[in-house]
Parts: sequence; C-alpha cells; structure tokens
Amino acid sequence: MSLGRTDVVVTGMGATTPLGGDVPSTWAALLAGESGIGPLTDPWAADLPVRIAGRMKVCPETVLDRVRARRLDRCQQAALVAAREAWRDAGAPAVEPERFAVVVGTGMGGAMTMLAQHDLLAESGVRRVSPHTVPMLMPNGPAAQVSMELGARAGAYTPVSACASGSEAIAYGLDLIRLGRADVVVAGGAEATIGALPIAGFAQARALSTHDGDPATASRPFDVTRNGFVMSEGAALVVLERAEFAAARGAFVHAYLAGAGVTSDANHITAGYGPGQVRALRLAMAEAGVTGADVDHIQAHATSTPAGDVLEAASITEAIGTHAAVTAIKSMLGHLCGGAGAIAAVAAVSALRDGVVPATINLDSQDPDIDLDVVAKEPRVGPLNVAVANAFGFGGHNATLVFTSAD
Repeated sequence: MSLGRTDVVVTGMGATTPLGGDVPSTWAALLAGESGIGPLTDPWAADLPVRIAGRMKVCPETVLDRVRARRLDRCQQAALVAAREAWRDAGAPAVEPERFAVVVGTGMGGAMTMLAQHDLLAESGVRRVSPHTVPMLMPNGPAAQVSMELGARAGAYTPVSACASGSEAIAYGLDLIRLGRADVVVAGGAEATIGALPIAGFAQARALSTHDGDPATASRPFDVTRNGFVMSEGAALVVLERAEFAAARGAFVHAYLAGAGVTSDANHITAGYGPGQVRALRLAMAEAGVTGADVDHIQAHATSTPAGDVLEAASITEAIGTHAAVTAIKSMLGHLCGGAGAIAAVAAVSALRDGVVPATINLDSQDPDIDLDVVAKEPRVGPLNVAVANAFGFGGHNATLVFTSAD
C-alpha cells in the first residue's frame, strides 16, 4: 500500500463525543446533520462572554465503575471509554504485551483537576486536597490509564501538540509499527476542559464563536458569517495493527492508515502558516504513495475561524486541488481540541468504509475565498478510495493522515 513499507490497518475504533457515547451513535448523528452544541447553564458560566459548548452526550462517569471514575480526570475517563470500545471493536487482539503500545495525545490533559484542586486548597486547606491529584492532572494520565487497562508494555506515549495532538498520536502509532517496535497500537486523543478559565482565555484571544442565537448554529466552518470555534470535549481512539498480524487472526479491517505528515511552522504561536500545512499534506501523501489527484475525500480541520478556514482551504488547493469532497464535522461536534484530529480520523475511516461523506451543517453561504467542493445540505454517497484528515494546532503543529480503502 505504501512504497514497500509495512502496511498498517485500522481494526478498531472508539469514541465518546457531544453527539454520542460511541462510534456508531456519533457517526449516525454526523450523517443526520445533528448538532452537539448547547448552552452552558452552570453558575460559573453566568458572567462569561461565551456560554455555549459541546459536552459529551454520555457522561463517562456513568459508564465507568464509580470508584475508579472518581480517581480519574474527566479527560482520562473519556479516553478510557473510547479505548474500551476500540478494543472491543478490534476483537481484543491477542498480542504480546511487549509488542503492544498506547499513544494518547491531549492539549491540556488534567487541567480541570488542577484548577479544582487549587481552588479547594485555597478554600479549605491542604487536608482537603485529593491524594489522586497528581495522577489525575498529568498530561500522560490518559495514555497511562489506557495502557494499564489493556496491558500495553511497548510504551505509553503522550503527544501534547494542542489541537494536532490526536493526529500526531496516530502518526506516532504508525511509526511504531513500521519501525518494528509494536504489532498493535491503540492511538488517538482526548480532551475535557470545558470550564471558566479555558473558555475565558480563548474568548479573550477572540478565538471562540460569539454567535448570538441557537447554539446549534454557532459553529459555521467555511461560511461567510463564521466568527470562531466552539469548545467541546470527548475522545477518539483507533486500534492500529501490522497488516500481517491482523490478517493472521482474521481481523476485520476498516481501512489502511497509509501515510502521515507532521510538520512545525516555527512561525507564530497561534496563527497558522500555509507552507507548514502544505508540507504536512505532501509528506503524508508521499508516504502513502498517492497524489493529490487520488484524494477523494478530505476531513478538514476547519474550526470556523475567519482566518483559519481560508488558510486551510488555500493549503488544500495548493497540495491537492479543488476536486475532493470536503467536509467539516466541527460544524456538528464543535472543537474537541486534543481529541479533534482523532475524531476526524474516525470519521475519515468511516466515510471510506461506508462510501458516504457527512455534510457540513450551517453552511448557508460559502466564503467566496474558499474554492473547495464542500459537501453541504445532504451527505454525499459514492465510492471512496483515499481520504485525508487534517489537524492543526497552536504552536505551529500540523498533522495530516492519509487513509485508503480496505476494499
């Protein structure tokens, strides 16, 4: 599949998102054009300039054992829920622990635990601080919890690359298998930082949508009226396997992970940079052994910011062209930050497997500066062979994944 390199396949997928507590419900909601964005009615949100977000539709605390859930940050809870589903979907591969790795990226990890415990310390003193505070706030907590849950001993890695974290994790999983360091890798991303400080910070940076109306219409990628992204939470993980390993056990293959491109801009801490995005796209396609003309479908990063969407569209046009069917699932999910690239990967794989591209909702008037074939109004049905998933993050992180059909 990829220039003589070891073939890597996706055999399992798991997720918990604002649209559903698993992959099937999330995928069905994406195809139905539903929105997971709603109002924030918590007392702490009353004075914030932005009071909308995308919370997980199924609270992970209700899925996990109550005692264990209390010892996990919400980000870790989400990762564990997604990991369990992905592992079941893959058929729980019988792999030697020393040949099994985990890579779970996150943007802010257990930031909400840190904030909550800091407030508790200030208000009630040191004796009220949880003894589980440090394990809960560690950015590597999600990867560590998943590795212990599943028994992975070939490494538990944690890319912390803002909104590219989940995609970088999957790219790292690809490398681990191709370098011969693992036969199976569970990889993806998780984030759960819907709270006063993160929202206030993003709002002060003028990154969040200030849409005044139905929260479901606030996230508007590629639309001329877009004015920022909507914060969301959740997790998505995939099971990657060396193709020969998967074939030997008769595993069902959702798709091939054919290539990945990871670059850094070294340009600006928050502003995107076209050349870096273009290079990530080209590196991923080169590794996959495909050209821009081969790409049928693109899961755009498309956060709904005025500058970001135009920049990504220009990068896609330069690296791939304008022929591919593009969609922006953040119109429905909002922005899962460290989990965004991973849920985009799940959506890309699902699109290849089922031959259907979800429509971008809230796209009433496409920005004339965006010359792409953006799927809107209704899902587009038809055979798909090559899909690209983009993720870009603050700090100049760019990550592109290329998947090819299992057929």
